[in-house]
Amino acid sequence: MTEIIGVRFKSGGKQYYFDPQGVQVQAGQGVIIDTSRGVEYGECVQSNTMVEDEAVVQPLRPLIRVATDKDLETVRHNREKEKRAFQICQEKILAHGLDMKLVDVEYNFDGNKILFFFTSEGRVDFRALVKDLASVFHTRIELRQIGVRDEAKMLGGAGHLRKTLLLLHLFGGISACVH
Repeated sequence: MTEIIGVRFKSGGKQYYFDPQGVQVQAGQGVIIDTSRGVEYGECVQSNTMVEDEAVVQPLRPLIRVATDKDLETVRHNREKEKRAFQICQEKILAHGLDMKLVDVEYNFDGNKILFFFTSEGRVDFRALVKDLASVFHTRIELRQIGVRDEAKMLGGAGHLRKTLLLLHLFGGISACVH
């Protein structure tokens, strides 16, 4: 048997299992986790539980710690920086004349990488954009092209609402339909 905690990194996102390292974690607590993308903040959605060894992919990545007030402040600060980064990236996309739609921006917990998620009908040569963004933010920049279904998930679409968002996107975009 293996002890796990279940963690989500985004509201409504997938639950991932981690090794609690002997620390008791309650559902609803913020946690700092060592992930494949680096150190990240998530919310515990399943407290310490024993599961069959076959139910998890070994080795489990470890819990670093239960989130502190300072960690929560870092997360809040990163969310503010994401809003600014979104605006700046939008301006840079227009300046470079790129045919892409920015969907979301995520700072990793440490702030040493920014992920920009976008949609586009085809391939986009965004090398100049990445260089431009790196010169503004002085950190590692990643751009990821996503599909319209991923965009609907990121925007919070669920069930029939997700289908509506998908249709709105396919027929002229969400912003064109909002009055």
